[in-house]
Amino acid sequence: MGVSPEQINHIGVVRQSIDARKKQVKINVSLKIYIDEVPDEHRSIRQYQKVEQAKSIIVVGSGPAGLFAALRLIELGFKPIVLERGKAVSERKRDLAQINRNGSIPPDSNYAFGEGGAGTFSDGKLYTRSKKRGDVGRILEILTQHGADEKILVDAHPHIGTNLLPRIIQNIRKTITDSGGEVHFNSRMTGLSIEKDVLKGVYVGEKLFEGEAVILATGHSARDVYRMLHKQNVEIEAKDFAMGVRVEHPQTLIDQIQYTCTIRDEYLPAASYSLVVQVKQRGVYSFCMCPGGFIVPAATQDGECVVNGMSASKRDSKFANSGMVVQITQDDLQPYASHGVLAGLEYQQALEHMAFEHGGGAQKAPAQRLVDFVEGRLSTDLPECSYHPGIVSSNLHQWLPKSIGSRLREGFKIFGQKMPGYLTNQAVVLGVESRTSSPIRIPRDKIMLSHPQFKNLFPSGEGAGYAGGIVSAAVDGERVAEQIAQIFDK
Repeated sequence: MGVSPEQINHIGVVRQSIDARKKQVKINVSLKIYIDEVPDEHRSIRQYQKVEQAKSIIVVGSGPAGLFAALRLIELGFKPIVLERGKAVSERKRDLAQINRNGSIPPDSNYAFGEGGAGTFSDGKLYTRSKKRGDVGRILEILTQHGADEKILVDAHPHIGTNLLPRIIQNIRKTITDSGGEVHFNSRMTGLSIEKDVLKGVYVGEKLFEGEAVILATGHSARDVYRMLHKQNVEIEAKDFAMGVRVEHPQTLIDQIQYTCTIRDEYLPAASYSLVVQVKQRGVYSFCMCPGGFIVPAATQDGECVVNGMSASKRDSKFANSGMVVQITQDDLQPYASHGVLAGLEYQQALEHMAFEHGGGAQKAPAQRLVDFVEGRLSTDLPECSYHPGIVSSNLHQWLPKSIGSRLREGFKIFGQKMPGYLTNQAVVLGVESRTSSPIRIPRDKIMLSHPQFKNLFPSGEGAGYAGGIVSAAVDGERVAEQIAQIFDK
């Protein structure tokens, strides 16, 4: 920089990323350097006021949309009453252990439902492209205020890790309750209280929770919510979604491909990848790639087999996994057309039941070596796999719907060309990856953010169709809270 080292008072990292596009891997670092001036690196700590006596807002769901909506409501002077169908995160851990041991799914406490939502026991990926929708940096700072490592503020693709997220979620809950907000567990919404076309509140069984407004942040797996809304003549609409499989490779193989190395340098993190291609006019793409991760059973009721992926903070598993999914169109839903707007839900669930049957029950997943899947033959044996309930050899190429299976097979061939070594029988395909997003959207006004039928009903997050990950859901939750504050001035 052409200055004396003595003139530099402080160096702060602004951004850090890895560029592995060429054989020589580079670390790109952006720095903020203070020359003959006082550093201003202090980050603001948000103060949450006492709101016990403030107007109440009902928040249904304690995923990122619900929790960040609740925090923002407190900042704006409203009392959030959070209703969570599942258990507190510490109790939820025990239910997840049970799922992995014996395959029985508690319907309200599993990898999708419970404190923190589906994101709690996940990789904790914080990368988002939805920067135009809100202040992503603010979300990351709130996470660090509640215990996340400050490196998420500078990493280009930050993540927290499934081992660390539960503590952060507990800290957020403490902030809510210490401020006078409420969090109710084992409180599944069973209906809306509607009088003369006015939304009065939310029923949990026979108990009615009333507030100035209701935020619906129930997550993309809450099928019962969509069916309840449909039954109560609350408008919902079909939306695009995708389904497919999860594929797992040895992490060393992905490292060798991405870093062009024999052994990954200890400074470099477990390598990841992102793949996309058009096959027969539909997108085939990787989803929720988990380097150094493991595959988990993500069904929400017995009789279903759903697989998902996650990683711990160090991403130090010897496996790398990713969803590989295909866009679903209305043509695929024709056999379920009699279900109207719920056709996508029925199609999704039918595929999960099929996977359960081919896995043989107890959450064992149907599986096939990758090349065998592409070439259409049963795998006589299967490689070691991170999926704890176990895998069973199955002809996925035969029973997956042709609109999905044929495109995946072609897609894997192309991916093998893009990443030489990727298409290998060292890799294994598991069925099915079906919860990439919801087939349903709960409509809302683009400006007011409220439902067209009820001015005090605010759909939010992934389950409502307005987000696609932890950060974008949190941003959406904050936007909804801010809109409520404008409408229902305290």
